[in-house]
Amino acid sequence: MACRIGEIIAIMEELAPPAYAQEWDNIGLQVGSAASEIRGVLVALDATQGVLSEAREKGADLLICHHPPLFRPLHRLITDDPIGSILQEAIRSGIAIFAAHTNLDASPIGVNAVLAEIFGLENQEPLERLPGSEVFKLVTFLPAEHLAKVSAALFQSGAGVIGDYTGCSFRVEGTGTFTPGSRSHPVYGEAGKPNDVPEVRLEVVAEEHVLNDAIQALVSAHPYEEPAYDVYPLVLGTSAGMGRVGDLPEAVNLGELVRGCSKKLGNRAVRFTGDSGRMIGRVALCSGSGAKLASKALQSGAQALITGDVGYHESMNAAAMGLAIIDAGHYHTERPVIARLASLLAEKAEQAGLEIEVNASGLDTSPWSEEGDD
Repeated sequence: MACRIGEIIAIMEELAPPAYAQEWDNIGLQVGSAASEIRGVLVALDATQGVLSEAREKGADLLICHHPPLFRPLHRLITDDPIGSILQEAIRSGIAIFAAHTNLDASPIGVNAVLAEIFGLENQEPLERLPGSEVFKLVTFLPAEHLAKVSAALFQSGAGVIGDYTGCSFRVEGTGTFTPGSRSHPVYGEAGKPNDVPEVRLEVVAEEHVLNDAIQALVSAHPYEEPAYDVYPLVLGTSAGMGRVGDLPEAVNLGELVRGCSKKLGNRAVRFTGDSGRMIGRVALCSGSGAKLASKALQSGAQALITGDVGYHESMNAAAMGLAIIDAGHYHTERPVIARLASLLAEKAEQAGLEIEVNASGLDTSPWSEEGDD
């Protein structure tokens, strides 16, 4: 079936919910119309002239980028301005632009999750949980013949998501008892008489930002006049959040960890602070620019923080606190998510029956060059 931009946006918002974005961020569709039909998608870190050319060559009329070209308010569109020229070229070429920025950073399958996977972190969790990122268990009780309808409504609302798994629930049979009032119209049993009805207990998890929608979906799909449901707050909360922290499979000295960063991320210019012989067993990481999370890293028990864009004073403060900082570069810590996101998007689109070609950009959009580069 033909594919519209809005259908791809729906998948992207499932992978990186807008609720995960920081308040100051500017995410979502930045150029184009959600109603437009498209043939191809290109996933890239940045929207540059080179990436737009690549999109044209690959037949992509939707560019999904991590860094929003419209990050700050645009007061005028000047075509000899770097951003203005990119927007002009996108419009002229019929290429829509969609940005997934800090919401993709915080997603359990996003930028930091991929980075943590590269380093093999175990027992990992968010370095900084998102405000309002609590998770709840939503429980209801209903006859078995209505289970499929109510479950589908809950899953459609966004409930039942655990990490990269959707449609998650638990079900167990039991007996419901009730006595309908004289003015009620029970689906099962008789008004004014005690009733025992075979029921199924249905449990799903729901993150805070979808909880109200999930409850409304449950009530709308439930066969009873007065559906019974319970909401339980869960202690651990969602796996969404900024950065990640976890344990290395095996402790290594700082020098080995730095060399591993260089090799795994393809950056020959990795910088670090601290004693290269110090043993590191627990590592925090934050893709892009995450030195501000140094205190969180220490509180989490990490001996080292892998990030990018580390300033002089930030590195001095971290060293004074006893935290090793590894500056592996903004670009190099974010780049790995591009191929993963393209793969996930293609998989979800195929599952939805959408005919769309999805490619990961092959361009290096880092503004930095290293000595020895051609």
